[in-house]
Order: sequence, then C-alpha cells, then structure tokens
Amino acid sequence: MKIQMLDLSEQYQSMREEVITKLDEVMSSSQFILGSNVKKLEEDVAKYSNVNYGVGVGNGSDAIHIALQAGGIEAGDEVITTAFTFFATGGAIARAGAVPVYVDIDPITFNIDPSKIEAVITEKTKAIIPVHLYGQMADMETIRDIAEKHNLIVIEDAAQAIGAKQNGKSVGELGTAATYSFFPTKNLGAYGDGGMIVTNDEELAEKARVIRVHGSKPKYYHHVLGYNSRLDELQAAILNVKFPRLNEWSSARRERASYYTKRLNEKLSDILQTPIEKEGNYHVFHQYTLRVPNRDELQSYLKEQGIATMIYYLMPLHIQPVFEELGYKEGDLPETERAAKEALSLPMYPELKQEDQDYVVEKIIDFYSK
Repeated sequence: MKIQMLDLSEQYQSMREEVITKLDEVMSSSQFILGSNVKKLEEDVAKYSNVNYGVGVGNGSDAIHIALQAGGIEAGDEVITTAFTFFATGGAIARAGAVPVYVDIDPITFNIDPSKIEAVITEKTKAIIPVHLYGQMADMETIRDIAEKHNLIVIEDAAQAIGAKQNGKSVGELGTAATYSFFPTKNLGAYGDGGMIVTNDEELAEKARVIRVHGSKPKYYHHVLGYNSRLDELQAAILNVKFPRLNEWSSARRERASYYTKRLNEKLSDILQTPIEKEGNYHVFHQYTLRVPNRDELQSYLKEQGIATMIYYLMPLHIQPVFEELGYKEGDLPETERAAKEALSLPMYPELKQEDQDYVVEKIIDFYSK
C-alpha cells in the first residue's frame, strides 16, 4: 500500500465544477487584486473567528510580520514565543527588527508553557506569540492574563488552527490578533499562498491594510514602510468555495484522530503517547502527532511499508544557525529538544480511509513487536 501524508485530489474532485466556475467568474470580471472575493473571505473568516476585522495578506508568514508591525513592535523590542514551531514564527519576529525570546513547551500539547513566560519578561518585552501547534490552542486564558498584567500584545500564530476553540472562545478572541495561513496543506488551504490577520482591534486592522499595500494611503502617499502582500483574488475565490466545508472537514479530522488514538492505545499505550486534547479545547488536528521511542527507526520502517510520515520539527528555532547570535545552546529548552527527537506525525486529512489507518496502525504495532 501507498499512503500519503495528505491527498488533496479527492477533495478537489468533490468541488471541481464549483471551483472552475468561480475562477471563470474572476477571469471574466478582470478584477484580480483586492476584489469582491477577498472582501467576502475577510468578512466570513472574521465572523467565523468571532472578531470584527479580517485582513487578507500574501501568506501566513507575512500575516505574523504585518500583525507585529501594525501592533507597534519596533526594532529592539523583545517578543516571547516557542522554539518548537515552523521557522516563520521566529523569522517574522526577526524581520520586524525585534528579538525572539524562546521559552520551553508543555510536553503534553507541544504548545508554549505559560509558566515559563514571566521569568523572561524584561522592560524590552512588548509581545507574546503563542503558536497553536498541530491544531490545538495554547493556554490562551493564562497567556492573556500575563499579557494584561505586563501590558503586552498577543499575536496568536494560528496557521495550523483555524476552527480551534478553547472554552467556547475561538482563535482570535483571546489575543490582540490572530494570524492564519492558507498554504495548500492547511485545513483551509488555497491552491497557492495566502494568509489573513483577524482582530477586534480596529486600529491594528487599518494599519495592516495600509502595510500590505506598500504603506500607501491614499494611493502613492506613503507614511509607513510597507510591503506588497495582498491575498490574491483567485486564491480568495477558491477559499470561498472551500470555506463552507471547513467545519465538516474539521469533524472528519477529529473522527480520524479518535480512531487512530483508539487503535494505538489498544496495543501501545505503554510505549507511545497519542495526542491529548486538553479539557475545554476543540482540537482541529491539522496534524496527528505521536511521541514515540526510536522515532527515526520507526519512520524509516514505515517508509519501507509505503507509509509517509513527517517530523515537525527536527531542529528547534533556538538552535537554528540563523539565531546563533541570540546565545542559546542545546539543553536550554529541554522539553522542546526532547519533542524534536520524539515527535512523529501520521497521515491526516478528512478523506483518509479507515482501512488506510488500520494499515498504518498495524505497521506501527509490527515495528514495536520486533
């Protein structure tokens, strides 16, 4: 058998005619930049996030960068975040001229550990970026309390977590702003790059709109240094076709995650750790990630059996060469570094068939039985 990490072909076939129709409408309108499709998606995603404003941008990385700039982050400011995340999080902080300050993670959720935050707050600290990794929100209520106490802004990196909730609150409700990625592999993915900032802060939203068009308002008058980072009208049209299906897809992911967990824990609960959904959280399972012993050997064995897996993330940000000048060394963030050696993500997408999951589980059992 050949089992991919993600197969988008079945999803596309289920809505092919609708996608083609929407793309033809855009082509016929000749309205390609910041048109009606972008406006509709901004409004719909903001409403979905229970906030007032959405600002479509070029990609998820720019969404973080622009949100920081719109939130007043300047050169030399410190921004606290997790090192167990994709490079875009730390990279956006550095591109904004700020200094990433990395803290360790909660070993249960892989998300930033709020109990580690206050120890690294200084007079230069201006923001916190929690990353809602794999589709589960970080402990936003505690993070928000810390931020309010120290007058910090909170930018939620929700690239993997559109639709996630915590105690009935959506991504974006508990922070100053949240950022989404619409990269094709995401739970709501375009057929190219795309991203969005959602917020209840009117001033931040307006600044973000200006920054995404070279800092221009009105046109040709530039009061801030901005960028060319606009959500493409064609991608927005595709996302508008997909968006009404998002809740159904999230439910399907949760069903498949539950099935994996049930099957794996029947035989291997004393060997590996399946994902744990914290009480009050609604996990949307962008990834289904295990903690396993002999991770690299298991991955190699599964590859031999035709099963794709992924390691997110092999080298944490605090020991990446590009951040060497920050002075971190191996051993500084022990839980982060342990996760980097143990985390393995299995195939996960809404159309994943149960017989494929059974095959994956059986091969994992085979590996550990040997």
